[in-house]
Amino acid sequence: MVVDDRFGAGRLTDVDGVAVGQWTDAIAQTGCTAVVFPEGTVASCEVRGGAPASRELALLDPVRTVQSIDAVLLTGGSAFGLAAADGVVSALESLGRGFPTGGGRVPIVAALALYDLGVGDPAVRPGHEAGRSAAASAAGGDHLVGLVGAGAGCTTGNWRGDEHAGPGGLVAASRRVGGATVAALVAVNAFGSVGERGIDLDVDTELRESGLGTNTTIGVVMTDAPLDKVGCMLLAQAAHDGLARAVFPPHTRFDGDAFIGASTGAASGAPVGIDALCAVACQVVERAIIGLAVARERPRS
Repeated sequence: MVVDDRFGAGRLTDVDGVAVGQWTDAIAQTGCTAVVFPEGTVASCEVRGGAPASRELALLDPVRTVQSIDAVLLTGGSAFGLAAADGVVSALESLGRGFPTGGGRVPIVAALALYDLGVGDPAVRPGHEAGRSAAASAAGGDHLVGLVGAGAGCTTGNWRGDEHAGPGGLVAASRRVGGATVAALVAVNAFGSVGERGIDLDVDTELRESGLGTNTTIGVVMTDAPLDKVGCMLLAQAAHDGLARAVFPPHTRFDGDAFIGASTGAASGAPVGIDALCAVACQVVERAIIGLAVARERPRS
């Protein structure tokens, strides 16, 4: 399934210099997505879900030494899938990317994982070669969305039981604001439902409290406006606000919801304030995710 671009127009690669690559196992229903940044990209993060699986996020704290990041990996396979980040590191090392040290350059690759072991073949998880393949295939221009890469095994709506669950997937959106671009790429594997704000918990149902840590929505929101790590953290926080507007209930104990905010700093137009950038980040994340609900509602031709 590919999302309806009337409501999720744009791609993460609308930010110049950003490349996206995928590795997908459609039979096992898992995969990973590599986002490779131009050199000098700054990033930070925000985690709000109760059951995250991640790598190198501590390094993105504004007080940490390293200021730039080379890539982000979004991956299925739960904590097992974090091994795919090694492949991204390997691919970038071969290109001479990374933080300079006395022993050579060390690629800085942050990774976020979601739980997709409940569908397809749980014995198949993205590993070193999957990550290397995703990074090696990363390119600018259009990129795939839907049940591909980290979105291959995604579902939504599990909080009301399997009979109410629907497909999730990889979604994207972007928007220009002033002289800058803001874009998002999100793997939606939410415990909650997409586009159902009106649900009344007292009348409709109670949360099915089983399967701790078996979902998670992860993503990257970025801009070419110049931001430091604090600004990138605010951008990631705004992305979570967009998630909360599109998914109900969001950020549960059964999700590991996490966003990485990033800035290439390459915009040459008029400066845009951080509050405007965050407002647009909230909007593009919401629109990207809501595109899943719109795609399900479209009549088949």
